[in-house]
Amino acid sequence: MTDGSAPGGVDITDVDIELDLDRAPDNRPASPSGPLPWLVATGVTVLAAALGLTLALRSGSTPACAAGRTLAAAPPTGTATHSGKATFYDSKGAGGNCSNPAAPANRLYVALGPTEYAAGAACGGFLDVTGPKGTVRVLIMDQCPECEPGHLDLSREAFTRIADPVQGLVPVTYRAVVNPPLPGPLTFRIKEGASQWWFAVRVGNHGNPLRTVEVRQGTSGPWRATARQDYNYWLLASGAGPGPYSVRVSDVYGHQVTVSGIRMTPGQVQTSVVRMYEPGTARATPRPPTSPRPAATRPAGTPTPAGRPAEVAQANASATPPAETPSTRPTRATARWCG
Repeated sequence: MTDGSAPGGVDITDVDIELDLDRAPDNRPASPSGPLPWLVATGVTVLAAALGLTLALRSGSTPACAAGRTLAAAPPTGTATHSGKATFYDSKGAGGNCSNPAAPANRLYVALGPTEYAAGAACGGFLDVTGPKGTVRVLIMDQCPECEPGHLDLSREAFTRIADPVQGLVPVTYRAVVNPPLPGPLTFRIKEGASQWWFAVRVGNHGNPLRTVEVRQGTSGPWRATARQDYNYWLLASGAGPGPYSVRVSDVYGHQVTVSGIRMTPGQVQTSVVRMYEPGTARATPRPPTSPRPAATRPAGTPTPAGRPAEVAQANASATPPAETPSTRPTRATARWCG
Protein backbone atom coordinates (compact mmCIF):
# COMPACT_ATOMS: atom_id res chain seq x y z
CA MET A 1 0.00 0.00 0.00
CA THR A 2 1.33 3.38 -1.01
CA ASP A 3 -1.55 5.66 -0.10
CA GLY A 4 -0.81 5.66 3.68
CA SER A 5 -4.07 3.93 4.57
CA ALA A 6 -4.51 0.88 6.76
CA PRO A 7 -6.83 -2.02 5.92
CA GLY A 8 -10.46 -1.13 6.41
CA GLY A 9 -10.12 2.35 4.99
CA VAL A 10 -8.54 4.02 8.04
CA ASP A 11 -6.11 6.72 7.06
CA ILE A 12 -3.13 6.35 9.49
CA THR A 13 -1.83 9.78 8.60
CA ASP A 14 -4.85 11.27 10.36
CA VAL A 15 -4.52 9.23 13.56
CA ASP A 16 -3.63 11.51 16.49
CA ILE A 17 -2.51 9.56 19.60
CA GLU A 18 -3.06 11.48 22.82
CA LEU A 19 -1.97 10.07 26.18
CA ASP A 20 -2.73 11.62 29.54
CA LEU A 21 0.04 10.20 31.72
CA ASP A 22 -1.20 12.08 34.78
CA ARG A 23 -4.65 10.39 34.82
CA ALA A 24 -5.46 6.78 35.50
CA PRO A 25 -7.09 5.00 32.54
CA ASP A 26 -10.88 4.65 32.49
CA ASN A 27 -12.33 1.26 33.28
CA ARG A 28 -13.73 0.79 29.83
CA PRO A 29 -14.30 -2.54 28.16
CA ALA A 30 -11.73 -3.55 25.63
CA SER A 31 -12.38 -2.35 22.09
CA PRO A 32 -13.10 -4.90 19.41
CA SER A 33 -9.98 -6.27 17.79
CA GLY A 34 -8.92 -4.44 14.68
CA PRO A 35 -6.24 -2.33 13.08
CA LEU A 36 -6.80 0.83 15.15
CA PRO A 37 -6.16 -0.72 18.62
CA TRP A 38 -3.04 -2.34 17.22
CA LEU A 39 -1.75 1.00 16.01
CA VAL A 40 -2.54 2.65 19.34
CA ALA A 41 -0.68 -0.06 21.27
CA THR A 42 2.31 0.31 18.99
CA GLY A 43 2.32 4.08 19.51
CA VAL A 44 2.15 3.69 23.28
CA THR A 45 5.12 1.31 23.25
CA VAL A 46 7.26 3.66 21.16
CA LEU A 47 6.28 6.68 23.25
CA ALA A 48 7.04 4.86 26.51
CA ALA A 49 10.47 3.86 25.24
CA ALA A 50 11.18 7.44 24.21
CA LEU A 51 10.04 8.77 27.58
CA GLY A 52 12.21 6.24 29.39
CA LEU A 53 15.28 7.25 27.40
CA THR A 54 14.56 10.95 27.98
CA LEU A 55 14.16 10.46 31.72
CA ALA A 56 17.38 8.47 31.91
CA LEU A 57 19.31 11.19 30.07
CA ARG A 58 17.83 13.94 32.22
CA SER A 59 18.62 12.12 35.44
CA GLY A 60 22.27 11.90 34.46
CA SER A 61 22.43 8.14 34.89
CA THR A 62 25.64 6.52 33.71
CA PRO A 63 25.71 3.30 31.74
CA ALA A 64 27.05 0.39 33.75
CA CYS A 65 30.02 0.02 31.42
CA ALA A 66 31.07 3.64 32.08
CA ALA A 67 30.73 3.56 35.85
CA GLY A 68 34.09 3.32 37.62
CA ARG A 69 35.30 3.13 41.21
CA THR A 70 36.58 6.43 42.56
CA LEU A 71 39.24 6.23 45.29
CA ALA A 72 39.93 9.04 47.71
CA ALA A 73 43.41 10.49 47.34
CA ALA A 74 45.57 9.49 50.31
CA PRO A 75 49.12 8.23 50.80
CA PRO A 76 49.81 4.68 52.01
CA THR A 77 49.88 4.77 55.82
CA GLY A 78 49.50 2.36 58.73
CA THR A 79 50.42 -1.31 58.65
CA ALA A 80 48.14 -2.56 55.87
CA THR A 81 49.77 -4.54 53.04
CA HIS A 82 48.79 -3.57 49.50
CA SER A 83 49.10 -5.55 46.28
CA GLY A 84 50.07 -3.99 42.98
CA LYS A 85 52.71 -3.93 40.29
CA ALA A 86 56.05 -2.22 39.78
CA THR A 87 57.96 -0.75 36.88
CA PHE A 88 61.08 1.42 36.90
CA TYR A 89 62.39 4.78 35.66
CA ASP A 90 65.34 7.13 36.15
CA SER A 91 64.98 10.60 37.66
CA LYS A 92 68.47 11.42 36.34
CA GLY A 93 69.49 12.68 39.78
CA ALA A 94 66.62 15.14 40.17
CA GLY A 95 64.54 15.24 43.34
CA GLY A 96 61.16 14.74 41.68
CA ASN A 97 57.81 16.34 42.35
CA CYS A 98 58.54 16.43 46.10
CA SER A 99 61.13 19.17 45.46
CA ASN A 100 63.99 17.21 47.04
CA PRO A 101 67.30 18.96 46.36
CA ALA A 102 68.42 15.71 44.69
CA ALA A 103 67.66 12.01 44.56
CA PRO A 104 68.78 10.14 47.71
CA ALA A 105 72.40 9.03 47.72
CA ASN A 106 71.44 5.34 47.65
CA ARG A 107 69.10 6.03 44.70
CA LEU A 108 66.33 3.96 46.25
CA TYR A 109 63.15 5.92 45.56
CA VAL A 110 59.64 5.56 44.13
CA ALA A 111 57.05 7.56 42.22
CA LEU A 112 53.37 7.05 43.03
CA GLY A 113 50.27 7.61 40.95
CA PRO A 114 48.12 10.70 41.64
CA THR A 115 45.75 8.88 44.03
CA GLU A 116 48.53 7.69 46.37
CA TYR A 117 50.79 10.71 45.78
CA ALA A 118 47.76 12.70 47.00
CA ALA A 119 48.90 16.16 45.91
CA GLY A 120 52.17 15.83 47.81
CA ALA A 121 50.80 14.26 51.01
CA ALA A 122 52.96 11.15 50.49
CA CYS A 123 56.22 13.08 50.11
CA GLY A 124 59.01 12.09 52.48
CA GLY A 125 57.43 8.82 53.58
CA PHE A 126 58.90 5.36 52.97
CA LEU A 127 57.56 2.08 51.57
CA ASP A 128 58.81 -1.48 51.93
CA VAL A 129 58.26 -3.12 48.55
CA THR A 130 58.46 -6.90 48.06
CA GLY A 131 58.86 -8.52 44.66
CA PRO A 132 60.04 -11.86 43.22
CA LYS A 133 63.64 -11.45 44.47
CA GLY A 134 63.17 -9.76 47.83
CA THR A 135 62.28 -6.53 49.63
CA VAL A 136 63.58 -2.98 49.28
CA ARG A 137 62.86 0.19 51.27
CA VAL A 138 62.27 3.26 49.10
CA LEU A 139 61.73 6.98 49.69
CA ILE A 140 58.54 8.47 48.21
CA MET A 141 60.01 11.23 46.10
CA ASP A 142 58.02 11.62 42.92
CA GLN A 143 54.71 11.37 41.10
CA CYS A 144 53.88 9.10 38.16
CA PRO A 145 50.94 10.90 36.48
CA GLU A 146 49.93 7.90 34.36
CA CYS A 147 50.07 5.30 37.17
CA GLU A 148 46.84 3.99 38.68
CA PRO A 149 46.55 3.08 42.40
CA GLY A 150 48.86 0.18 43.22
CA HIS A 151 51.30 0.93 40.40
CA LEU A 152 54.73 1.77 41.84
CA ASP A 153 57.34 3.29 39.56
CA LEU A 154 60.65 2.45 41.24
CA SER A 155 64.13 3.67 40.52
CA ARG A 156 66.11 1.19 38.45
CA GLU A 157 68.35 0.50 41.45
CA ALA A 158 65.33 -0.31 43.64
CA PHE A 159 63.70 -2.47 40.98
CA THR A 160 66.90 -4.47 40.62
CA ARG A 161 66.69 -5.36 44.32
CA ILE A 162 63.29 -7.05 43.88
CA ALA A 163 63.28 -8.34 40.27
CA ASP A 164 65.25 -8.79 37.07
CA PRO A 165 65.06 -5.52 35.09
CA VAL A 166 64.51 -7.58 31.92
CA GLN A 167 61.02 -8.35 33.25
CA GLY A 168 60.09 -4.69 33.18
CA LEU A 169 56.85 -5.13 35.11
CA VAL A 170 56.34 -7.45 38.10
CA PRO A 171 53.67 -8.05 40.77
CA VAL A 172 54.56 -6.66 44.19
CA THR A 173 53.21 -6.12 47.67
CA TYR A 174 54.04 -2.99 49.64
CA ARG A 175 53.32 -1.29 52.94
CA ALA A 176 54.12 2.02 54.59
CA VAL A 177 57.04 2.18 57.01
CA VAL A 178 55.83 3.62 60.32
CA ASN A 179 58.50 5.67 62.14
CA PRO A 180 61.44 4.76 59.87
CA PRO A 181 64.96 5.60 61.09
CA LEU A 182 65.58 9.29 60.47
CA PRO A 183 68.60 10.46 58.46
CA GLY A 184 69.00 13.44 60.78
CA PRO A 185 67.22 16.39 62.40
CA LEU A 186 64.50 18.32 60.60
CA THR A 187 65.58 20.63 57.80
CA PHE A 188 63.79 23.72 56.49
CA ARG A 189 64.15 25.39 53.11
CA ILE A 190 62.49 28.74 52.48
CA LYS A 191 61.53 28.96 48.82
CA GLU A 192 63.11 31.36 46.37
CA GLY A 193 61.04 34.53 46.06
CA ALA A 194 59.75 34.34 49.63
CA SER A 195 59.58 37.49 51.74
CA GLN A 196 57.77 38.81 54.79
CA TRP A 197 54.68 39.09 52.54
CA TRP A 198 54.83 35.58 50.98
CA PHE A 199 55.99 32.52 52.91
CA ALA A 200 56.73 29.01 51.61
CA VAL A 201 58.83 26.34 53.33
CA ARG A 202 59.81 22.77 52.60
CA VAL A 203 60.41 20.43 55.56
CA GLY A 204 62.87 17.55 55.25
CA ASN A 205 63.94 14.47 57.26
CA HIS A 206 60.51 13.94 58.85
CA GLY A 207 60.25 10.19 58.15
CA ASN A 208 56.46 9.80 58.19
CA PRO A 209 54.10 11.74 55.89
CA LEU A 210 53.25 15.13 57.34
CA ARG A 211 49.78 16.27 58.38
CA THR A 212 50.25 19.98 59.17
CA VAL A 213 52.89 22.70 59.23
CA GLU A 214 52.18 25.88 61.20
CA VAL A 215 54.24 29.05 61.48
CA ARG A 216 54.38 32.15 63.62
CA GLN A 217 56.57 35.22 63.84
CA GLY A 218 59.08 34.87 66.68
CA THR A 219 58.19 32.66 69.64
CA SER A 220 54.82 34.06 70.64
CA GLY A 221 51.53 34.92 69.03
CA PRO A 222 48.98 32.76 67.24
CA TRP A 223 49.97 29.81 65.08
CA ARG A 224 49.03 30.17 61.42
CA ALA A 225 48.26 27.12 59.30
CA THR A 226 50.03 26.75 55.97
CA ALA A 227 48.62 24.95 52.93
CA ARG A 228 50.48 22.05 51.36
CA GLN A 229 51.25 22.44 47.67
CA ASP A 230 51.54 19.48 45.32
CA TYR A 231 55.26 20.22 44.91
CA ASN A 232 55.73 19.70 48.68
CA TYR A 233 56.10 23.27 49.91
CA TRP A 234 53.90 24.66 52.67
CA LEU A 235 52.47 28.03 51.69
CA LEU A 236 51.20 31.05 53.59
CA ALA A 237 50.21 33.38 50.76
CA SER A 238 49.76 36.42 53.01
CA GLY A 239 53.25 36.02 54.48
CA ALA A 240 54.45 35.34 58.01
CA GLY A 241 56.42 38.52 58.71
CA PRO A 242 60.16 39.17 58.43
CA GLY A 243 61.23 36.35 60.75
CA PRO A 244 62.83 34.63 62.46
CA TYR A 245 60.02 32.10 62.76
CA SER A 246 58.85 29.25 64.88
CA VAL A 247 57.58 26.30 62.85
CA ARG A 248 55.39 23.55 64.33
CA VAL A 249 55.36 20.27 62.41
CA SER A 250 52.90 17.36 62.90
CA ASP A 251 52.88 14.00 61.12
CA VAL A 252 50.04 11.58 60.37
CA TYR A 253 50.79 9.46 63.48
CA GLY A 254 50.57 12.30 66.00
CA HIS A 255 54.23 13.23 66.47
CA GLN A 256 54.59 16.98 66.86
CA VAL A 257 57.67 19.16 67.34
CA THR A 258 58.39 22.88 67.27
CA VAL A 259 61.56 24.47 65.89
CA SER A 260 62.35 28.15 66.44
CA GLY A 261 64.94 30.44 64.92
CA ILE A 262 64.14 29.71 61.25
CA ARG A 263 65.33 32.70 59.24
CA MET A 264 64.13 34.30 56.02
CA THR A 265 66.99 32.97 53.85
CA PRO A 266 65.38 31.85 50.56
CA GLY A 267 67.08 29.00 48.72
CA GLN A 268 69.13 27.78 51.69
CA VAL A 269 68.62 24.63 53.75
CA GLN A 270 68.58 25.32 57.49
CA THR A 271 69.31 22.27 59.64
CA SER A 272 67.77 22.24 63.10
CA VAL A 273 68.76 20.18 66.14
CA VAL A 274 65.26 18.69 66.51
CA ARG A 275 64.25 15.22 65.35
CA MET A 276 60.66 14.42 64.48
CA TYR A 277 60.80 11.47 66.89
CA GLU A 278 63.43 9.54 68.76
CA PRO A 279 64.89 6.28 67.41
CA GLY A 280 62.74 3.29 68.26
CA THR A 281 59.67 5.41 68.95
CA ALA A 282 56.47 3.40 68.82
CA ARG A 283 53.42 4.64 67.02
CA ALA A 284 52.46 7.79 68.90
CA THR A 285 48.69 7.80 68.54
CA PRO A 286 46.30 4.84 68.48
CA ARG A 287 43.82 6.93 66.48
CA PRO A 288 45.51 8.72 63.54
CA PRO A 289 43.92 11.79 61.94
CA THR A 290 41.21 11.06 59.37
CA SER A 291 42.99 13.02 56.65
CA PRO A 292 46.78 13.18 56.18
CA ARG A 293 46.70 16.50 54.37
CA PRO A 294 44.93 19.85 54.71
CA ALA A 295 43.24 21.67 51.84
CA ALA A 296 45.82 22.51 49.19
CA THR A 297 44.26 25.69 47.89
CA ARG A 298 43.67 27.76 51.01
CA PRO A 299 45.01 27.50 54.57
CA ALA A 300 42.48 26.02 56.97
CA GLY A 301 41.96 27.15 60.52
CA THR A 302 44.64 26.35 63.05
CA PRO A 303 44.52 22.58 63.64
CA THR A 304 44.19 21.19 67.13
CA PRO A 305 47.67 20.10 68.24
CA ALA A 306 48.28 16.47 69.10
CA GLY A 307 48.54 15.40 72.73
CA ARG A 308 52.28 14.78 72.65
CA PRO A 309 54.25 17.65 74.24
CA ALA A 310 56.10 19.81 71.75
CA GLU A 311 59.87 19.72 71.61
CA VAL A 312 61.40 23.15 71.11
CA ALA A 313 64.92 24.01 70.00
CA GLN A 314 66.76 26.70 68.14
CA ALA A 315 67.82 26.05 64.56
CA ASN A 316 71.53 25.99 63.81
CA ALA A 317 72.93 29.36 62.87
CA SER A 318 74.69 27.99 59.78
CA ALA A 319 72.80 27.23 56.59
CA THR A 320 73.85 24.54 54.13
CA PRO A 321 73.22 25.32 50.44
CA PRO A 322 71.20 22.61 48.68
CA ALA A 323 72.74 20.35 46.09
CA GLU A 324 70.18 21.50 43.58
CA THR A 325 67.65 24.33 43.56
CA PRO A 326 64.26 23.05 42.46
CA SER A 327 61.97 25.18 40.36
CA THR A 328 58.46 26.16 41.47
CA ARG A 329 57.12 22.94 39.93
CA PRO A 330 59.92 20.44 39.35
CA THR A 331 60.03 18.98 35.86
CA ARG A 332 59.21 15.29 35.67
CA ALA A 333 61.87 13.00 34.23
CA THR A 334 60.99 11.83 30.75
CA ALA A 335 62.72 8.45 31.05
CA ARG A 336 59.74 6.46 32.30
CA TRP A 337 58.34 3.03 31.53
CA CYS A 338 54.86 2.41 32.92
CA GLY A 339 53.00 -0.73 31.88
